[in-house]
Amino acid sequence: MKIEFYKYEGTGNDFVIIDNRDKKLKANNTALWKKLCDRHFGIGADGLMLLQDKKGYDFEMVYFNADGSESSMCGNGGRCITHFAKKLGILKNKSASFLAIDGEHEAIFMNKHTVKLKMNDVKSISGDDKSFYTLNTGSPHYVTMVKDLLDIPVKEDGRAIRNSKPFKKEGINVNFVQVSSNKIPLLRTYERGVEDETLSCGTGTVAAALVLASQGLATAKDHCDIQAVGGKLRIWFTKKGSGFTNIWLEGPVKNVFKGKVSV
Repeated sequence: MKIEFYKYEGTGNDFVIIDNRDKKLKANNTALWKKLCDRHFGIGADGLMLLQDKKGYDFEMVYFNADGSESSMCGNGGRCITHFAKKLGILKNKSASFLAIDGEHEAIFMNKHTVKLKMNDVKSISGDDKSFYTLNTGSPHYVTMVKDLLDIPVKEDGRAIRNSKPFKKEGINVNFVQVSSNKIPLLRTYERGVEDETLSCGTGTVAAALVLASQGLATAKDHCDIQAVGGKLRIWFTKKGSGFTNIWLEGPVKNVFKGKVSV
């Protein structure tokens, strides 16, 4: 059997996306998703998405981690699959409404290669001691501030935190943020499910931006630009009490190539 796929990336966060509106592929095929995401024996990606029909929406996004397990929300993935839906002719205008594992999402094309994705509200941020913060932006995130991001062994430290006692059962994504005066904050992320550092993480960037905003360190009152390893993203928000609403993730999207793979 041959499967047609599209390879996408959003600020270096890369994905295999498959049009599964005919439902030929079963979502529980963990071994296949892991194989296709393998960078040595497969196509190679941080995750894999199935685009499927869903009544009442333009499409449904079903996302899997690189280890084959079904994942929580992926922000960059949501932006990429919206671009893919447009390429397939599913979208008739410059916006989309789709269903993901964490609920409904809206996406808007700012231009041909920039997609802005609405995220769910964040009601609160935990972390009163200020050594680290935790919050859920569709996926659970740990955010900590560091002085020199280049000196941080992200894979080793991220893995240790992700597998530490408070987070071991469900796992958590770990974000290291460097803030310098008059400069865009820098971010590096260790992602659960990939179990490694990724070049960018959409929900992680949102988490970092909201933590910065809560501490008065965002680049503007209503948004925060953040530089990930793979590129720059902009997060829009409105502060509401101890949380945030009207949260949007904006950034570039690229269809790298398409192909067919035998399985």
